Amino acid sequence: MLGRQLAAARRAKGFSQAGLAAALKMHEETVASIEQGRRALKQDIAELFDDFLDTKGTLAAGVANLPEVDQFPLWAEEYIEQERQAIALSWYDALVVPGLLQTAGYVRALLGNRVPAYDTDELETKIAGRVERRAILHRKEPPTLSFVIWEPALLWPTGGPEIHCEQLRFLWECSQLPFVSLQVLPLSRPHHAGDAGPFALLESPDHQHLAYTESQRGSQWVSDPDEVSILARKYAMLRTQALTIEDSRRLLNRLLGDL
Repeated sequence: MLGRQLAAARRAKGFSQAGLAAALKMHEETVASIEQGRRALKQDIAELFDDFLDTKGTLAAGVANLPEVDQFPLWAEEYIEQERQAIALSWYDALVVPGLLQTAGYVRALLGNRVPAYDTDELETKIAGRVERRAILHRKEPPTLSFVIWEPALLWPTGGPEIHCEQLRFLWECSQLPFVSLQVLPLSRPHHAGDAGPFALLESPDHQHLAYTESQRGSQWVSDPDEVSILARKYAMLRTQALTIEDSRRLLNRLLGDL
């Protein structure tokens, strides 16, 4: 909204993005990214624009009264809301423990080493948000949860020995819950159906079937029935390729014993 207001004020004064940037001795890309919503408008820059474009403090007031920045982008908020309400969830992860099963220490180790780094306040907000998602495990009527985790996610000592041990112990505890199925996809498996990356399948209270996939620079919802079906078939195959629930617990016990 603020970006569009800036663009309207710029055009009203007869400036191009390049012209405004040159007049204020800033990069044209800075103006473009603010107008397109890719870069947040900061208070000092808003005041500079207000003075130059004669917008009577409108942009600065907008910045000062913005609601608190969302801790998750829109697509992630939608996923979290669907996750919170789901009656069934199936999750395959390859390099990290699934978010719903992460301890606070593990989350801090993961997010604290993000590149580029979060600032302190944002980091604490995101850690709290991740941990709060575990409330799904304590719902009065919990969902049916199935997890398949590739073995490297359990071997990687994220955060060091203590956090690693705590995380493995929490996984073992979760595996005892009657509504949770936790299976490990072993490294000894020469091939598997999850080589294209992690994904989750959800069933909503009105029995809508959805999927969610993740990548390095973004994630996406999958609602097309044909595409959801493909991922559901991949997940079914992964469950047959993974260790049984009992053997997966024994593997966790062995890993805990080695620490």
